[in-house]
Amino acid sequence: MPTLFMTILKRLGWALVVLLGLSMIIFSLMRVMPGDPARLALGPTVPEEIVEQYREKMHYNEPLPIQYFYWISGVVKGDLGKSTITNRPVSKDINEFLAATVELVIWAGFMPICFALLLGVLGAMYKHRWPDYLIRFSSYVIIATPTFVWAVFFLLIFGYWLPILPSIGGRLTMGFSVPSVTGLMILDALIDGQLAAAWDAFLHLALPALALALPHTMQEARITRSYMIEKQGKDYITMITSQGVPRNVINGLFLLKPSIIPTISIMGLDIASIFANAFLVENIFNWPGISRYALKAILGKDINAVCGVVMLFGVIFILTNLVVDIVAMILDPRIQQSRSK
Repeated sequence: MPTLFMTILKRLGWALVVLLGLSMIIFSLMRVMPGDPARLALGPTVPEEIVEQYREKMHYNEPLPIQYFYWISGVVKGDLGKSTITNRPVSKDINEFLAATVELVIWAGFMPICFALLLGVLGAMYKHRWPDYLIRFSSYVIIATPTFVWAVFFLLIFGYWLPILPSIGGRLTMGFSVPSVTGLMILDALIDGQLAAAWDAFLHLALPALALALPHTMQEARITRSYMIEKQGKDYITMITSQGVPRNVINGLFLLKPSIIPTISIMGLDIASIFANAFLVENIFNWPGISRYALKAILGKDINAVCGVVMLFGVIFILTNLVVDIVAMILDPRIQQSRSK
């Protein structure tokens, strides 16, 4: 346990270094892009004198290192600046839009956890038989197809041709009113005792979550299958098989457990990458999340909003990697020992 604690402290230390480097890169890129940030913030009709005053107030006339110092000082205090699109503090925008994306990611990450391992185990159990061939062929097709293409397919099929699910219209049908407690619509509806509203929110969530989860599910299923098939040829598997251990016990305890560690690592990274992949999916389904907000900020060259969202995504990736490493070290103590050397 002390070794695990020291490993976490080291990772957190490196995380701060990574975030500092990320902040320097994204700040520099946004500042050197063409366009006057002061003019973009105030609009084309504002007199030049007012624009110059705004430049001095925001330190845009200072050298780039001085600008970065003022900006990072505000970030440390929780001040990410003001968005030129919404004309509100970026921290307030993130607080408003993040919950919708978090709810989407939770349900999109739930599907790989449930079905990727199941499909991987089935593929390994029926190696070179029709269930294996079906899973492998499906995985090739699904992984090769971009996420936004699946979003368009689901939108056409279930939104227009077979309109059995809500496709475009936000997180809840008009007529429902759910008080915000956590920002997660389904959970808030359940807390308020509105089962119909919770079910309606789930239906709104189903298509975008499925579009995001499908490629990751099949990728993780292939990884699980590959590692389980590799372990099947080990000597200890042959020995316990000859001793008459039931096949279900072998698959679950001696094959799946050591094979699940690479899958968990990829699964954690996939859940974090869903935040980035949600850009187009949220726009296709008109989902009011942080990724949709970030895309608008990029198109509108909203410097503070872009920097704030990128830093948020950086924190999400770092925390996800840390959790994945902790889970992997708990499942396989050899990883903890190797990292302590």
